[in-house]
Amino acid sequence: MEHYGDVREALARRLPDGLIVLAGGVPVPRNFDVEFVFRQKSDFLYLTGVEEPGSYLLIDPRRSRSTLFIPRVDTHHKVWLGHVPGPGECRKLYGFSDVLYHDQLEQAVKKASAGYRKAYIEPAAYRKLRGAVRMANAPGALRDALEELRACKTPGELALMKRASMVSGAGHREAMRQARSGMREYEVQAVFEAECLRAGLRHLGYPSIVAAGANAAVLHYHRNDALLKDGELLLMDAGAEFRGYAADITRTFPINGRFTRRQRDIYSIVLETQKKCIENSRPGVISADLHVQSMRLIAEGLRGLGLLKGELDGLVEGGAVRLFYPHGLTHMLGLDVHDVTGGRKRRMPNPTKVPVRFVAKLEPGFVITMEPGIYFIEALLNDPKLRRKYRHAIDFAKAEKFLDFGGVRIEDDIVIRESGAPLNLTDVPKEIADVEEACGR
Repeated sequence: MEHYGDVREALARRLPDGLIVLAGGVPVPRNFDVEFVFRQKSDFLYLTGVEEPGSYLLIDPRRSRSTLFIPRVDTHHKVWLGHVPGPGECRKLYGFSDVLYHDQLEQAVKKASAGYRKAYIEPAAYRKLRGAVRMANAPGALRDALEELRACKTPGELALMKRASMVSGAGHREAMRQARSGMREYEVQAVFEAECLRAGLRHLGYPSIVAAGANAAVLHYHRNDALLKDGELLLMDAGAEFRGYAADITRTFPINGRFTRRQRDIYSIVLETQKKCIENSRPGVISADLHVQSMRLIAEGLRGLGLLKGELDGLVEGGAVRLFYPHGLTHMLGLDVHDVTGGRKRRMPNPTKVPVRFVAKLEPGFVITMEPGIYFIEALLNDPKLRRKYRHAIDFAKAEKFLDFGGVRIEDDIVIRESGAPLNLTDVPKEIADVEEACGR
């Protein structure tokens, strides 16, 4: 609970001249009287630790007070949904000295607003308070302040992320052990998710991707219903979350437990690229530069296999390598699987000649993914315009022989440290011999 109090105080120091109000999440209807499984809004969870729906948070910087407002639960709710903590219990659970019901929020804001000319109220809370607030509202400044705070993880946050990664890693290892030809992709998904549930992690960070054979060439594959076949690879991108903090792990392994020569060749390029980029992930390094390094390493490896032709600079800057590696190397990780990037103060122009979505100067406390990949995507390799554009850079005849291959992605979660090599939170086999041993065939 000290962590949540500390981050509320840090937010108050960044926005000392106005009241701060945030709304927690509310259940979302799925159909008729059924709701989606509730997951708290990330900013609210970051500041409170409250995982129940329907709450509000008021921070009064001048008086150094934070108040939690919770739903007033009626008998009907208790009959259908059971016990919900009341004010006294919430004080103990969440470390707030002041806990009121949310029908008292408007009056509390009116009282606390004396002496303030400005407010920082996020949109969902503002809709509830529009009639009570006479101050100028600056939700953009609140958004930036929260992004600045959330970017660098505290030791407490890292402990939660380590737990999510440990459990997710156990799920990946169990999936490697149990996967067999003749199973369906969703059966492997069930193995992973059962391991997470068994450890008490009820939420996933994102929908699991379990892609066998050519399905692995679909970057956000979601059907998860195909048969696993002997001789093919299985790509699994899956991670659970613990108290909101996500793991994001991808492994690619042979369904029969043994890599073929062709699979080894592609897998080795991806693995060596990932290892070198992890080693170079230090404070001050620009994420876009790391991405370009990964593109060069993959282009070099594919050129060695005869799939690409020409100078590395041309293959990277001209975009030929992107037909095999069309996504980014890294993104931030935390309460969102694609986490905040640090607010306006950390935004910077892309210093490279290639398009990169995530551009940031790495700082101690950043947690980032590291996920290079190589894919053989029919939609790209058989596109007439792309074939004409890259006819001198890609051996399309050779690439066509890989259209049944799918793809390889290897993804770990990395903590940037003040000095020395980064800390790798992910503990799942990825060296070829270790992967084959984990498959246990």
